[in-house]
Amino acid sequence: MRVALYQCPPLPLNVAANLQRLHQLAHEAHGADVLVLPEMFLSGYNIGAEAVGALAEAQDGPSAQAIAELAQSAGLAILYGYPERAEDGQVYNAVQLIDAQGKRLCNYRKTHLFGDLDHSMFSAGPDDFPVVELNGWKVGMLICYDLEFPENTRRLALAGAELILVPTANMVPFDFVADVTVRARAFENQCFVAYANYCGHEGEIHYCGQSSIAAPDGQRIAQAGLDEALIVGTLDRQSLVDARAANHYLQDRRAELYGALHKP
Repeated sequence: MRVALYQCPPLPLNVAANLQRLHQLAHEAHGADVLVLPEMFLSGYNIGAEAVGALAEAQDGPSAQAIAELAQSAGLAILYGYPERAEDGQVYNAVQLIDAQGKRLCNYRKTHLFGDLDHSMFSAGPDDFPVVELNGWKVGMLICYDLEFPENTRRLALAGAELILVPTANMVPFDFVADVTVRARAFENQCFVAYANYCGHEGEIHYCGQSSIAAPDGQRIAQAGLDEALIVGTLDRQSLVDARAANHYLQDRRAELYGALHKP
């Protein structure tokens, strides 16, 4: 499995321009099987509740249809972030995975909202952490702050996830998440974690870049710096086997001891 991550400065409030650069990028993705874009890629992240509401689309909206056609023509799966308007009118910070045949595999809504900014724009996602099959790999998704709660990654790993894709909008001064947390989640769950971040500025936010793919042994197999970049990493299934033989975190769990984690 070849995974491409696009690290870029946001183009806020310009869905058409973001679709245009995605079109060019998808045809330059170096033979990748899946292309992962940052959180809220289509609209920009730090754009305010009014703009989010105006730009929000249904799961099968016009942007989804355009990206499905692009995925099919480029021959790769695409995971992109966007503001989703649900049937009941609520707006979610969502990501959607479309495969190389243009089929929507799943839609995931951010469950853990970060600070006043997220809470002012979005509803929190429901108890739904899908794991789907992509090119023979079992794949789960989280969005940005979701990764910082170890229970989320562990839940996906226990559901069989071998690769967790994480569109993000991580900012200064939280660089350590990109540097440390991504690798820790991969190591403690014996899975790959692919983390696609922004770079540059958006309003008062300064994004910290450092998009990366971490292997099950906690080592990076691809990493971006602080500037715009398209990085590609090849995932080796044997490294999953080796990591799970060397570390038994999943087998050695004692779930009967963790009841306190369910208390509010």
